[in-house]
Amino acid sequence: MQRIKFGIIGLGLMGREFASASARWLHLTDMDIAPEIVAICDYNKSTFDWYRNNIPTVEQWVTDYTELLANDDVEAVYCAIPHSLHEEVYTAIIKSGKHLMGEKPFGIDKKANDNILKVIKENPDVLVRSSSEFPFYPAVQRIGKMIEDDLFGQIIEANAGFLHSSDMDPNKPINWKRMVEFNGEYGAMGDLGLHVCHIPLKANWNIHNVRAILSNIVPSRPDGKGNMAACETWDNATMICEASDTSGKFPLTLKTQRIAPGQKDTWYIEILGTKTSVKFSTKNPKLLEVLEYNGGEQAWQQIEVGYQTTFGTITGGIFEFGFTDSILQMWAAFMYEIKHGKPLNRFAGCITPEETAVSHSLFTAALESYENRTVVDIN
Repeated sequence: MQRIKFGIIGLGLMGREFASASARWLHLTDMDIAPEIVAICDYNKSTFDWYRNNIPTVEQWVTDYTELLANDDVEAVYCAIPHSLHEEVYTAIIKSGKHLMGEKPFGIDKKANDNILKVIKENPDVLVRSSSEFPFYPAVQRIGKMIEDDLFGQIIEANAGFLHSSDMDPNKPINWKRMVEFNGEYGAMGDLGLHVCHIPLKANWNIHNVRAILSNIVPSRPDGKGNMAACETWDNATMICEASDTSGKFPLTLKTQRIAPGQKDTWYIEILGTKTSVKFSTKNPKLLEVLEYNGGEQAWQQIEVGYQTTFGTITGGIFEFGFTDSILQMWAAFMYEIKHGKPLNRFAGCITPEETAVSHSLFTAALESYENRTVVDIN
């Protein structure tokens, strides 16, 4: 078993999720490579405690990320930090020669993303990928196989979204995701959009133009000091796009919502075709709906999808898959690509830097669309 020594920069929620996934690596079968966390970094030293208590392999504890990058033992880095820091820190990681799994959106704006990609091209031996875990649900992996096998016929329309209620409470104190300085002007698109774009990007659908509707539903929130602070970023975004694949053009609707009544944390995909249609939502992770049309009556099948994962595990196939399982599968995909130089298959690969660039072009056009109340072409 080859072990890749990792550093983590940013020790919050997703840093802990990666650490937990690495601790559960024995859950995977047939993997010939594994992560080992040896260094961590966060400006807030109080975040160190959880790692001290749970990850005994950590040998370096620093508040300055350059010290972690100077550690020759560290071969790869997971970086989960505010969008405003992506360009500076991601490019430094890549230049240090360490593999990188970064968080979306891979730069606070298109200019930052362009600069990150420039540095990636200058360092071709470094593997760089973006985190996006929902498409590793077994039902979505099955949809990916259906796309590869060209089962849909002509696509009539497609819809994807990520809806949750993290900001439903107007009394929730403001955080960095509601500040343009740290989150960027994309708002919910930057925070959630790459999750929504994942399947369209892996499907190689071309997105030609967009008409966007953006909403700032809660314009101010408590600042934690007894006053109210302005919320500068978009809570919700709806992007109506004209897309195409080899079968022709079709409407593609993408939704990112941080204020979605009735939704806890719901990712969904729907593809309607002349031969086959599918629907999936994480609201019911075992359920894949499929309609196959060959003439005559139309009937939606409800298929119970269990724990049939792309990367094998010890869990029985009858059991239910969940969010932490999708994170483990995503990390297995990243590690597999480090070891073998390519993904197991198209939809079992993580988001590439080039795919993040497409998302930035889309979100930048969406901002222009809403500002000018018009359809904007996407280069």
